[in-house]
Amino acid sequence: MDKYKETFGVDISKDVFDVYSSEGGHSQFKNDSSGFKLFVSTLAVDTLVVMEATGYYHYRLAQFLYKNGIPVSVVNPLSVKRFIQMKLSKIKTDKSDAKAICDYGLSTEVALYNALNDVQAECLQHFLFPNNQSLQWFLLL
Repeated sequence: MDKYKETFGVDISKDVFDVYSSEGGHSQFKNDSSGFKLFVSTLAVDTLVVMEATGYYHYRLAQFLYKNGIPVSVVNPLSVKRFIQMKLSKIKTDKSDAKAICDYGLSTEVALYNALNDVQAECLQHFLFPNNQSLQWFLLL
């Protein structure tokens, strides 16, 4: 994929997300708005961010990147798993997963993410958190 100058693979979890850049190596950020802002500040023009669909952990970052004009792709975790298996890799860390996601984004034509609008995001939040316990966290207010 020569459309983007740099591709980032993101492995996201509850507290942090690991990032591997096709140009600059590994970084780690907090999985909150301050971490999102810091990550975006490191991105160059013509950058693609690729992440796995990980339940609800990926939504906030994907929405944040989309709303900030950063091309982002959310891919099927099984596709990435099979890609890793084809390479016969036995290493399983957050850092290695981020690198594998980056490699997957470089070698595969990935679809760009279509963000949820605010109403869709709120409906999803009610489905995931029926007691409204995490509405602000989820919608980044």
